[in-house]
Amino acid sequence: MEGIKPFFSKFFPPVLFLLCFTALGCSFDYGGSGSEDSGLPDIVMDEVEYVRIRDGDPLVRFRAEQAERYEKKQFMEVRNFSFEQFTDHGERIDSTGQASAARIELDSGNIGISGGVSLSVDSENIVIEAENLSWNDKERQLAVAPEDTVRIFRDDGTSFQGFGFKANTRKRTWEFSGSINGVYVYEDGEDSQDDDAEAR
Repeated sequence: MEGIKPFFSKFFPPVLFLLCFTALGCSFDYGGSGSEDSGLPDIVMDEVEYVRIRDGDPLVRFRAEQAERYEKKQFMEVRNFSFEQFTDHGERIDSTGQASAARIELDSGNIGISGGVSLSVDSENIVIEAENLSWNDKERQLAVAPEDTVRIFRDDGTSFQGFGFKANTRKRTWEFSGSINGVYVYEDGEDSQDDDAEAR
């Protein structure tokens, strides 16, 4: 399944972009014992939209229905968010993603994404869906819990799912710790014809 590997190196600039976004927040003191004791966020932002630009070209556009930042506990929560990653100097959208919620740890850079995660990369012709995903920034690893399922689709007929998915973007490797089932379609380099392989 080598053809799917490039997806992971393309996906993580948007994920890391979320960390860049956290630096934009300012703090607001509610007074009294502070937000850590009251459980209130230091800042709440509604209908958030942010575009990251490099050398005049848009890289990523991020939208969220709401973002809450907790300064003392050093995390931020976003709800109903989506992102678009641009290529060709901002002329084309290549990667998109959405989920119901995410919790971003500001110190570690770790991210927990939940509520029906969907990621799509046009150039790789791939869609990945999961109920929950986590990102470990130090290990550079995307993962789901061993009991959770990841589903992978492509327009060529590839459609399979497995448990305990992990992808290391530094090593560009990925694996499933549990069972896999479905169909993976690959092209035979010798005769340039499509073959179907049942994933087990």
